[in-house]
Amino acid sequence: MADDALLHRLLRQYWGYEAFRGVQLDIIRSVVDGHDTLGLMPTGGGKSITFQVATLALQGLCVVVSPLIALMRDQVSHLRQRGIRAVAVASDMESREIDTALDNCRYGDYRFLYVSPERLTTEAFRRRIARMRVCLLVVDECHCISQWGHDFRPSFRRIAELRDTIGTEIPVLALTATATPTVVTDVMAQLHFRRECVVRMSFARDNLSYVVRRTADKDAALVRMLRRVPGSAIVYTRSRRRTEELSARLNAAGIESVAYHAGMTGSQRMAHEQMWACGDRRVMVATNAFGMGIDKSDVRLVAHYDLPDSPEAYFQEAGRGGRDGRRAYAVLLYTDRDRTGMRRRLDDAFPGEDYIRQTYDDLQYYYQMALGDGQGCRRDLDLDDFCRKFHRFPTTVDHALHLLDQAGYLTYVDEQEFASRIIFTVRRDELYHIPLVQGDYERVVRALLRTYTGIFTEYAFVNEARMATHMGTTVAHVCELLIGLSRAHVIRYIPRRTTAYIEYRQPRLLSDRIRLPHEVYTGRREQLETRVETMLAYAEGDTECRSRTLLRYFGEDAADCGHCDVCLARRKQSGA
Repeated sequence: MADDALLHRLLRQYWGYEAFRGVQLDIIRSVVDGHDTLGLMPTGGGKSITFQVATLALQGLCVVVSPLIALMRDQVSHLRQRGIRAVAVASDMESREIDTALDNCRYGDYRFLYVSPERLTTEAFRRRIARMRVCLLVVDECHCISQWGHDFRPSFRRIAELRDTIGTEIPVLALTATATPTVVTDVMAQLHFRRECVVRMSFARDNLSYVVRRTADKDAALVRMLRRVPGSAIVYTRSRRRTEELSARLNAAGIESVAYHAGMTGSQRMAHEQMWACGDRRVMVATNAFGMGIDKSDVRLVAHYDLPDSPEAYFQEAGRGGRDGRRAYAVLLYTDRDRTGMRRRLDDAFPGEDYIRQTYDDLQYYYQMALGDGQGCRRDLDLDDFCRKFHRFPTTVDHALHLLDQAGYLTYVDEQEFASRIIFTVRRDELYHIPLVQGDYERVVRALLRTYTGIFTEYAFVNEARMATHMGTTVAHVCELLIGLSRAHVIRYIPRRTTAYIEYRQPRLLSDRIRLPHEVYTGRREQLETRVETMLAYAEGDTECRSRTLLRYFGEDAADCGHCDVCLARRKQSGA
C-alpha cells in the first residue's frame, strides 16, 4: 500500500505544496501500488505531479512518452531546478547527445527520461531501454493512441510493444485531458491494461463561464468584449495571416496585443510570449500552435474567433482561462457563414485519394527519391517551397501528408520546434578569468548557472524568454549575449528553430500502390464530420446549458452551471 506520509513529504520537499489537488493522490496511490491506471484530468489539473511524485516514491527510472516536445523540455527544466535528475531525448538531438542521455539513464541515477513516441520504434532505443531499471511508464496525451481520438498518432500504437521490453509487470499511467468514453475504453485496450482502472476528475469548471456570441461583425464584438472584461486574454484564430491582421486591429483600437503562430521565427515567438506572460501586452492573438504548457493562471478571457474542429480542441483551449480559480470567460464568436466554412474545412482535411497519391509522387520528385529507396531517410520540408514548385495549396498538402503518415507510408512532422540548447566549453573555475565575462555577459552566465544544472557536462535546453524575464531585459538582448559567448568559445549555443520534416517508413512505391485503409480515410472523415456537427450544434443551440453540453460529450453527467449565456438567459426570462 502507498505510504501517504511519504507522498505528502515528497510534495512539500520538491514542490512546496501542502496538499494534493483533485484526484492527484488517488492516481499516485494506484500507480505506487502497481496498478495500470488511466487518469482523466482537465487542462490545468496538475497531471505532471501525479507521475513525478509517484516516481520519487518508487525505485528506478520513469519513462514519459509525450508528443509535445516543448512541454517535455519545460518539465525537464523544472525538475532539474528542483534537484531531480531528468533528461529528454528528441529528434533534433545529435546521435552523440542521445547516446550520452541514454547512458546517463542507465548509469547516472536519473529519475525521468522523456521521449517522443517516434523514438520508441528504433531498435537501438529498445535495446538500450531493456537494460534500464524502469519503474513506471507514462503515456501523456494518451488519447493520441486511439483511432477514435481527435489527434490520432500512428506512432503511439507502438507504445504497447515497449511494455514487453521493460516488463509487463511495470505499471503504466495514461493521462489525458480530453477523452470520450469510447476513447477511454480503446486506450486501455491499446496499452494492454492488466485490468480496467480509471481515475476521473470532474471536467466541470465552476469558475469558467461559457458564452456563444452570434454576430455579423466579429471584430466589433471582440473589441466590445475585451473592453468589458479586464485582464489578460487569449484570442484563437485558425490562420496565421488572421492572427497578425487581428492583432493589428486590436492595437489600432487601443487594446495592446501580440500575434503568435508557427510561421514566425523562434525568437519572435519567444519575444511575443514573454511580452504577454509578463503583462506588457494584454492580449495574445494566436493559432492553436500556442498554449501547451503555458504557465499563466490569470487569463480572464479565452475567445475563439473561428470555430474549432472538435469539442476536444475547444474544451482544451477554453480551459486555459481562469486557472487561478477566479471568474473567467470562454467566448465563441459565431456567424451563419461559419457553417459553410466548417464544411469546406472538412473537404480540405480529406482531399481525394488521387490527390493524395499525386502528392506522394510530387514528394519523390522534390527529393529526387528513386523507386525502392528512402526507407529510414529523413528530409527537411519547406512546405511553401514545395507548393510553389508543384502549384498546390499548403493547407490541402498538409492534410494529404498527415493522411499518408496515418496510413504508415511516412512520418510527417509539420511544425517541430527545436528548442535552444547550450553547453559550457570551459570549466567552471575558468569562467571568471575570461575577459569577456563581465557586465551583461557575466549576468547572463550567472543566469545560466542559476537556472540550469549539469550544463558543464551535457547540453541543457534553455528558454531565452524566461532568462530575459529573470534578467529584466529583452529576448533579443539575451540571444545577442549568448551568440557572443558562443563566438568566444565559452559556450556552444544552438538557437531555437522550427522546421517540418518527412521521414520515410517504407521504400518509395509507385503511387498506384498507395492504399488508404478505412480507419485512416473514410472512417476518420466520418469521425470528423461527427465532431464538426457537434461543434455546430453547440454554437447554434440555445436551450441547454453550455457546460452541461460539453461535459455530456465527455461522458460526464452534470447539472446546469447557472452562469453560461443559456443559463443566464433562462434566469432572465423566468424573472429570477
